[in-house]
Amino acid sequence: MGYLTFQSEYDKSPETKIEGYDHQAFQGWEEIRSAIETACSGERILTVDCYPGTDDEEILPQIRQAFAPEFVINMEDIFYDGEKLTELMQFHLTEDRVRGVMYYGTILDFIDREKLAAARQKLAESSGRILIYGFGAALVSTKGVMIYADMARWEIQLRYRQGMPNYKQSNYQEDVLRKYKRGFFVEWRVADRHKAALYERMDFYLDTNTKGHPAMVSGEGLRSGLRELTGQPFRLVPYFDPGVWGGQWMKEVCRLDPAEKNYAWAFDGVPEENSLYFRFGKVRVESPAMNLILYQPRETLGEKNYARFGAEYPIRFDFLDTMGGQNLSLQVHPLTDYIHRKFGMAYTQDESYYILDTGEGGGVYLGLKEGIDAAAMVEELEEAQLGEKAFDTEKYVNFFPAQKHDHFLIPAGTIHCSSKNCMVLEVSATPYIFTFKLWDWGRVGLDGRPRPIHIADGKKVLQFNRTTSWVKENLLNRFQEMERGEGYSVVKTGLHELEFIETRVYTVETKASLGWDGEMAMCNLVDGRAAIIESEDGLFDPYLLHYAETVVLPARAGRCLIRPEKPGESIKLLKANIR
Repeated sequence: MGYLTFQSEYDKSPETKIEGYDHQAFQGWEEIRSAIETACSGERILTVDCYPGTDDEEILPQIRQAFAPEFVINMEDIFYDGEKLTELMQFHLTEDRVRGVMYYGTILDFIDREKLAAARQKLAESSGRILIYGFGAALVSTKGVMIYADMARWEIQLRYRQGMPNYKQSNYQEDVLRKYKRGFFVEWRVADRHKAALYERMDFYLDTNTKGHPAMVSGEGLRSGLRELTGQPFRLVPYFDPGVWGGQWMKEVCRLDPAEKNYAWAFDGVPEENSLYFRFGKVRVESPAMNLILYQPRETLGEKNYARFGAEYPIRFDFLDTMGGQNLSLQVHPLTDYIHRKFGMAYTQDESYYILDTGEGGGVYLGLKEGIDAAAMVEELEEAQLGEKAFDTEKYVNFFPAQKHDHFLIPAGTIHCSSKNCMVLEVSATPYIFTFKLWDWGRVGLDGRPRPIHIADGKKVLQFNRTTSWVKENLLNRFQEMERGEGYSVVKTGLHELEFIETRVYTVETKASLGWDGEMAMCNLVDGRAAIIESEDGLFDPYLLHYAETVVLPARAGRCLIRPEKPGESIKLLKANIR
């Protein structure tokens, strides 16, 4: 393929080594059982709280063997039955295949209070060993030893594809998008709120992401790791997924399996979805990155960002690879008012496309042509969805050829998509599930089903006044040099004034300061083989960043410098932060 002039060193499994807890980390069930036996010696109560999606058939027998309880309080018996759970969630699940309404309630909304009270009473009256097990187990008792069994959302999604049902459901063969929707809008929201109150209570943290190969670390080991990350640059564990429009670029640059047909997506900077790897001696523990945001929000985000967004990470970096592939779906994102009123989200998915590479004919569809008939366009979109004829995209939508390092700005309400033969670093606000597809070029998904189209929503948010002249003036390469010094320059590349993210590109041959306003930032090395990020105040060890890798600069990391790893080389770093 030959997309690079150097050998890629992209790290697919970035780890952070945590010192001082090697003796408190355990690999495999044999070691974990032994650790539980030791910790529970003389204890009458063991609580194992679980994230929904963890495998009871794997975990529970191992815990019972280690603890030998007299009886077990299983939380599934305390929750309402599956049919009642669905009934309670119905307003938030909706009939839509992809999107629901964000749930802001708590775990107690789905629990039978009488059964919870009875479990607490049984605990109080018992003198024997009791195991409290399952999602929400920490609600029953605060005594004894507490283990939290966790799983990353990406692993849950993979298990959905393999047939795993949602919590207390039998929807083994249901459409995966509907399973994912139930998790995204309800189950994971409830579980994260519940987990957020438990970090200081955890005696042990159990990583169940790899079936049959668990890892466990003491609660203090996990907490120490999370606290340590807030003071230094760190990477998330990326994941990659094929798609109908997927390309070939990431195979080479991200060092992926060349035998795969394509890779379409890569999430390399989405704390809500990605994981963290911690290394405790011989043991690697995987933890959802949301644990960091929930446990250390101010230290990670900064005071101003925390005041504005709460314990949410507002910036997302991901890759869209169509090199040797196909066009993305023609799409639009909802305006803030629409996403808030209809879906319960606080803010919307404003975004941008930073072009890492292009091939023949590569470009971006962006904004509408001058003088189009809006009603006729919507009618033709609806006819295309019915299969009556193909939608004539070029009749209505601008196409702009793309070059490496172009930056296309895409405030919500703007029609857009990348064409084939583009490699996009997408820089956007976090609500990433709210893409209203308007036309998908007549394709079906990898599952053989038509991909979801949302013209009814899309036509309500499309800004028909964003036509060619407006797009050229506002959204194409709005570059402004901010600083120039010996061997470096800083150029603001966006985003549009309607978007709350600002991006700057640092071109460096010597060394440059990345600046710091007390808040977090997210960066990607968009050109050059490798760079070193250093602390101006000696707060962390020099950090090595390779081409195309995304790195988080948490608020507490302070002022940072960037330089090429090797003298004489040149690099470009894109940095995004909240205005």
